[in-house]
Amino acid sequence: MAGATLAGAAPADAATWTRVAPGVTYRQYDLPAAAGTAHAHVLGVDLADSRVRLGLLYPGAMAARATVSSLAGRQRAVAGVNGDFFDITETQHPGVAATGASVGPAVAGARALKGAVPQAQRFGPAPPPGTDTRAVVGVGTDGRARLDSLTLRGSYTVEGRRMPLGGVNQYALPENSVGAFTAEWGGVSRRRATCGSDGARAAPCSTSTYEVTLKRGRVVSASVTPGSGAIAAGSTVLVGREAGAERLKRLGAGQRVAVRYALRSASRSVYRFAVGGFPVLSGGRPLAGLDASVSAVRTAVGIGDGGRRVFLFALDGAAPYRRGLTIAEVAVALRGLGATEGFSLDGGGSSTLVARPPGAAAGVTVRNHPSDGAERPVANGIGVFVSRPGATGHRRRSR
Repeated sequence: MAGATLAGAAPADAATWTRVAPGVTYRQYDLPAAAGTAHAHVLGVDLADSRVRLGLLYPGAMAARATVSSLAGRQRAVAGVNGDFFDITETQHPGVAATGASVGPAVAGARALKGAVPQAQRFGPAPPPGTDTRAVVGVGTDGRARLDSLTLRGSYTVEGRRMPLGGVNQYALPENSVGAFTAEWGGVSRRRATCGSDGARAAPCSTSTYEVTLKRGRVVSASVTPGSGAIAAGSTVLVGREAGAERLKRLGAGQRVAVRYALRSASRSVYRFAVGGFPVLSGGRPLAGLDASVSAVRTAVGIGDGGRRVFLFALDGAAPYRRGLTIAEVAVALRGLGATEGFSLDGGGSSTLVARPPGAAAGVTVRNHPSDGAERPVANGIGVFVSRPGATGHRRRSR
């Protein structure tokens, strides 16, 4: 692929950074590993530079996929990597469409787009003990990157009675719950949300479901099975399973229902951007229980300098390097770059790093070799954006 030539790559201790854009640099280097030599591609992002920001790359809907290069081009990012793990296959539920939606929470432009699926319904390698699907890496309104946890706080209220929401724009809902779907979901069937269980992703789809469509806060239609198709702006679809379905069946046409939700941060930070995955490095130390046996192509994020410096890290999937790193080795590699906090993103065929060629005015090229031989469409990614001279900076706060 263009921009991904590996011949003559410098070793880590001699590698030099090349400028991509103001506040954004790139390097590639070999890494010795248990399974053999791996090859890393890294973007260095200086968030202390007021012209530079990170943001969510996504295809405009939660239940949709696109390649990192197309997302970066569409959103005018100068660089980026793939993001969260996602619902890639539904072979365990014949006849149910894979949604392509991500596992964890997502925030873009300070808007909460979706919540986290139940822990047992996640995709991806086993995370370290004590972590769950609510884990995120993001950038707050203070302009600093950090690791955090975002918990959905939502409800729907009928005739003064407030009831909890079990999810928002998620491919999987907890048993006995009600989830909300908005225009941000997309047009993919909502049936997958009622499949699996709190204990197993492969558990059968629920036989007790119900959905209600709200327009301007009033019930306009209902169905015993989750539907599909785009949800109009200003409308919300409530999907219930088991006890949640029984609660929705009590709603009548024209009844007023108020839906509210937000993602609450464990650190009380307010985020402009956040994406899911799982932590691997904290306070400069790898987390206890990281897998040290399975090597693979990986994508990760490192944070240094008190959140002012970010490293976007992706391994090369070319044949000589395809064995990759273990999760434990990823944590060590991020620390070697100068990170004190580290976060694992989706890997394997999803691992992709793109950047604008030096001196180019626009457009990105793929810098690593995706292990599938071509870019895999993914649910989301992390984009690097640089403001034009004279453009309004991103440091202004909004709450």
